[in-house]
Amino acid sequence: MAKVLCVLYDDPVDGYPTGYARDGLPHLDGYPGGQTLPTPQAIDFTPGALLGSVSGELGLRRFLESRGHTLVVTSDKDGPESVFERELVDADVVISQPFWPAYLTPERIAKARNLKLAVTAGIGSDHVDLAAAIEAGVTVAEVTYCNSISVAEHVVMMILGLVRNYLPAHRIVNEGGWHIADAVARSYDLEGMHVGTVAAGRIGLAVLRRLKPFDVHLHYTDRHRLPTEVEQDLGLTFHPDAATMVPHCDVVTINAPLHPETEDLFNAHLISTMPRGAYLINTARAKIATQEAVVQALESGHLAGYAGDVWYPQPAPANHPWRTMPHHGMTPHISGSSLSAQTRYAAGTREILENFFDGSPIRDEYLIVDGGKLAGTGAHSYSTR
Repeated sequence: MAKVLCVLYDDPVDGYPTGYARDGLPHLDGYPGGQTLPTPQAIDFTPGALLGSVSGELGLRRFLESRGHTLVVTSDKDGPESVFERELVDADVVISQPFWPAYLTPERIAKARNLKLAVTAGIGSDHVDLAAAIEAGVTVAEVTYCNSISVAEHVVMMILGLVRNYLPAHRIVNEGGWHIADAVARSYDLEGMHVGTVAAGRIGLAVLRRLKPFDVHLHYTDRHRLPTEVEQDLGLTFHPDAATMVPHCDVVTINAPLHPETEDLFNAHLISTMPRGAYLINTARAKIATQEAVVQALESGHLAGYAGDVWYPQPAPANHPWRTMPHHGMTPHISGSSLSAQTRYAAGTREILENFFDGSPIRDEYLIVDGGKLAGTGAHSYSTR
C-alpha cells in the first residue's frame, strides 16, 4: 500500500465554508480544441466546493483509504522541521499545487527514497526539479488544461484593471470619497492598443481569443508557431522572440512555463525596450521577471503598471517588495484556483492516481516526466537546460 503526501493551502481564516455563493457549476462539454475534461472512475466531492485547502483534501481521502492507502494532508511545507519534510522520507506519491508549492528540490528528491510520482494539482510543475526527477526515475504529472481558461480570464481582468485604473478607483469608494479626477488621471481605453503574449499555448491563445472583441492589435511569440488560419482569424502578428515583440506592445502578458530559457527573461534590459507607459501582466511564474527590475521600472514610470499573481517564494513574505511597489495589481496565487478550476484539478488528480495505482497509462497530455525523460506535455513545453 502507498503513502500519499498532499500539500494544500490553509483553510479560510474564518473556517471551512458551510455554504457557497452559488449552487453548483455550469456544465462544460470539454476543453477548447477537443480535449476531454478529467475522467476519473468516480468523485467523492461536490463540484464547486473548496477542495484546494487542507480540509477539502482534493476529495481524495475516501478513495485512497478505501484502497488501503494512507493520505497525509498538510499546509506545513517549509523548513527542515515541517510536516512535509518529515513525511516525505517514506512517501510514494507527493501532490502539490502551484499556489502553495511544496518545492521538490534535488535534495528532497534524494531524501524521498520511495517517491515514484509527483502530481501537480493544477498546471505548472516547475516546483519539481525536473532534472532530478528524471535522474531518480520519478514520474511527474499535472492536470493539463484544468485551469487554463481560469487563468486566461484572470489575465484579461488584470489588463482591464490596470489600463482602466480600476483598483485605485474602487479604493476611493471604499474610503468614502468621490474623487473623479484622481480616479481617471491614470485611466485609458484598451481599444486600439497593441497587446502581446509571450507564449500562445492553451492560456496564451485563450487570452488572445478573449481580447479580440476589444478591437486591439494582437501580437504573440512562441517556440511553436500557430496555424495560419488561427493567425488570420485573430489578426495576429507573430514575432520570433520576446525581444522583437515587446517594443511594439502597450500591454504584454506572460503565459510561458518557467524553465532555464525563460528564467529572468524580463530583466532590466528587456523591460527597458518596452514603450514608456506599457503594462506587464505575469500569471505564469514570478522568476520569469526579475524582481528588482519590475520595482525599478514602476518607480521610474517606465512601466505604467504590473499585475500578476505569481511570486517567489510562495507564499510571499510580508516584506516582499512587490506588495508595496507603485501601480501594481498583485493578488495571491489564485488565478488558477477558482472553485470551478478546483473541481477539474481535483478530478484530474484522482484520474492520475487511479491510473498510477491500477498500472494503466497516464494521459500523455498530463505527463511532464516519465520513463527517465521529458514526456507528453513536458517534452512540448519544458527544457531542463
